[in-house]
Amino acid sequence: MRSITPNIKSPATTPSQRKGVAMAPALHLPNDRWKPSEILFWLLPVLSYFLFPGYLVLISQIMIVGLFAVSLDLILGYGGIVSLGHAAFFGLGAYTAGLLSVHGWGEPISGLFIAAIVAGLFGYITSFLVVRGNDLARLMVTLGIGLMLFEAANKAAFITGGVDGLSGMMMWNIFGKFEFDLYGKTAYIYSFFVLFIIFVVLRRLVNSTFGLGLVGIREGGNRMPAIGADINRRLTVIFTVSAAVAGVAGALLAQTTQFVGLDALGFNRSAELLIILVLGGTGRLYGGLIGALVFMLAQDYIASINPAYWQFWIGLLLLVIVMFGRGGILGGLARLKHRFLFRPAAKEDN
Repeated sequence: MRSITPNIKSPATTPSQRKGVAMAPALHLPNDRWKPSEILFWLLPVLSYFLFPGYLVLISQIMIVGLFAVSLDLILGYGGIVSLGHAAFFGLGAYTAGLLSVHGWGEPISGLFIAAIVAGLFGYITSFLVVRGNDLARLMVTLGIGLMLFEAANKAAFITGGVDGLSGMMMWNIFGKFEFDLYGKTAYIYSFFVLFIIFVVLRRLVNSTFGLGLVGIREGGNRMPAIGADINRRLTVIFTVSAAVAGVAGALLAQTTQFVGLDALGFNRSAELLIILVLGGTGRLYGGLIGALVFMLAQDYIASINPAYWQFWIGLLLLVIVMFGRGGILGGLARLKHRFLFRPAAKEDN
């Protein structure tokens, strides 16, 4: 029996068309290019080095706390994992760098790498307890991990120094040339370069297909397996990366201050970190940096005026941001920009 199916030929493609297909440019992921506002943002610390020489120590600590906040934003703003014990990785990195220095190894850069490995490894081990639970379970697990490390460091006073802190750190010169001075100039430049390099790497990570997959898990995790995404594996990876970055931030603080206290592992540091992200805005990376800047400047200013009740005014600022600036400072600015751009078009349509 002869087939009655018509013989439909596909349209021929010319060599120029085939060449056009072959020469088509690669697709770029959204927000992959640097915007002028981003370039201006990173020029501000450079200008601050010359404009505010008396505040170099404060600004360097703001950059370190900003890096710490960015590490939490990786799991909270992109992975949707709420943590109340993120200071565990920060303190672990700080004690790693501190103990290395106390026992004779004060080379800063290798200390950062070792701190990142130790904190990242601990984050990888604990991630199997965190990523498989719901939000409440994750809160309890992360809080429990932080409290356990805090008490362990307190009991092991012969190693960590206990409530007196770990002192006696002696950091070597960076690259054998740049010494940590009392004015904080070397610490400032060192903190800035570490923050910028890590931020560039993380920015590329969250703007990749992996980062977009994390956003998909955060927005609709039940649908991601339908497209072949392994949710637990992705969350484990980002949780490990987040822990490693937090360890670097802790090591950076220990190296620049040459002291590690128990507060590096404390619950208050984890709680302040959540406040910083709420102030700046989650899921943006820059929200952690903006939040750290606003929080620490407000804390420094208010504490100088009223040392006993500065937390009241910080709480009031937090309430204002939550009520009138949903999505933090960056979220509020984004809405103002949207209204400014689209309001004229709406008037013309009317």
